[in-house]
Amino acid sequence: KIALLLALINRQVGGVLLVGARGTAKTTAVRGLVGLMPMVEHSTCEYGCEAEDVYLFGMGGVCKTCATKLGMGDPITTSEQMRLVELPLNARLEDVVGGISERVALEQQKVMLERGILAQADQNLLYIDEVNLLNSTIIDAILDAAAQGQYTVRRGPMSTTYRSRLTLVGSMNPEEGLLRPQIQDRFGLRVLVRGVTDIKERMDIDRRAVAYKNKPYKFVSDREAETEAAMAEEIEARKRLPKVQLTVAVEEKALSWIQRLKIDSHRAEMTLFEAGRALAAADGRLDVTEEDLRTVAPLALRQRQTDIASGFF
Repeated sequence: KIALLLALINRQVGGVLLVGARGTAKTTAVRGLVGLMPMVEHSTCEYGCEAEDVYLFGMGGVCKTCATKLGMGDPITTSEQMRLVELPLNARLEDVVGGISERVALEQQKVMLERGILAQADQNLLYIDEVNLLNSTIIDAILDAAAQGQYTVRRGPMSTTYRSRLTLVGSMNPEEGLLRPQIQDRFGLRVLVRGVTDIKERMDIDRRAVAYKNKPYKFVSDREAETEAAMAEEIEARKRLPKVQLTVAVEEKALSWIQRLKIDSHRAEMTLFEAGRALAAADGRLDVTEEDLRTVAPLALRQRQTDIASGFF
């Protein structure tokens, strides 16, 4: 839960990979984030135009329709709640990145590029269940787009750049196949999920599951106050995040851990620092402590330990 909340507070954490056996509530935990998601600005344009495009590129940075709206003083974005977008396991590359719209081609006899799942997930949370079973080309495209915050689709002479500022969460059962190490490294935090061992807690899980299946609306409404309080805390943490800083002493301490672990990937400290900032923001503080980094270090560093590269130098 800590890893998922940190990723929701700070997109720069780089996402979360949940690794565990079947039935350990990985998907349930991700879907449980829906009630905590804040309001974000979404483009109302089919091309994803935003007002900041004008500041960056001039009026040529937005489509003609949006340029007209902005010229008349009308908004081209609207405030909506962040959504959970789930990637189907049978998704094609064209579905993910976008391609030529078959509907427009048939109905209007013209060629137009259509947004894919990645563009639809902009400013939202993209969840990939069984990520280890996904086609390598597709997962590479998703990870690149998530890291860059945008991607470009080219089909013949046409090309369009879409935003993909998304929070990425993947889950997998290692019994069904492993994930390439370079892909694991692209996820900021990795969590090893195990079943609860305490007998009373397992009984409580069963009772909650039965209660939800029998009366889902009552189950949700009984916890509405707790959910709203958690959402308010998460929203405040997001607002506080830009002000959260690390001291040089704390950074050097963390880098000494990475050095002792012989980790080559620079994503190690980037993820560690951003996760530490998110944890401090969630705790209502503006300074990251060594204890914050110790808390998130296993999530950020464990999967990046390797001695394989040392044999080549």
